[in-house]
Amino acid sequence: MNTQPATLERALEATLFAAEEPMTVEALATHLGVLEHAEVRAALAALQAHYIARGVHLVERGGRWHFETAPDLAHLLRREKEQVRRLSRAATEVLAIIAYHEPVSRAEIESIRGVQTSAGTLDVLMEAGWVRPAGRREVPGRPVIYATTPVFLDHFGLESRRDLPGIDELRAAGLLDPVDEAMEAAMRFEPDEADEADDESSEAS
Repeated sequence: MNTQPATLERALEATLFAAEEPMTVEALATHLGVLEHAEVRAALAALQAHYIARGVHLVERGGRWHFETAPDLAHLLRREKEQVRRLSRAATEVLAIIAYHEPVSRAEIESIRGVQTSAGTLDVLMEAGWVRPAGRREVPGRPVIYATTPVFLDHFGLESRRDLPGIDELRAAGLLDPVDEAMEAAMRFEPDEADEADDESSEAS
């Protein structure tokens, strides 16, 4: 498919509006029959710029593109009786550990937290769509390892795990107790460790 930039932008716009879930550049290129992925990326960037001042934005989360309501207008679409999902302290700690150390096994999560983790806690996170099984660790027993999902990135407004806040940022926002050792342990990592974890997660899935 050889298309002019403007035509490709319109095709991408129509495809993403009709898509039931976010799509990768590769999926879009295949769907539209475009051989050069660079053309798709350029058209997406132009389309993103076009929508920047409008009521909906074109955004990329975890390598997948979709349209969403502009942040300053989100309140107009919330239901009056919207129920906010509240996580228990245990679920919050487990989610933080998975996000900062993925992919991790249940035993590794328990080692970081210092306490046992119930299967129900992981079930809650998977039911929310924020955590998924990401394969098995190639060690004796081959335990299941867990990773976050694009839904997790989208819910918290993150483009990738590199955008996760640090300890100081959470403390400044009043979201972390100064003596919360479990949460601090969950977030002790180096940026390249996070990058390696992303790569491992992708390979495992």
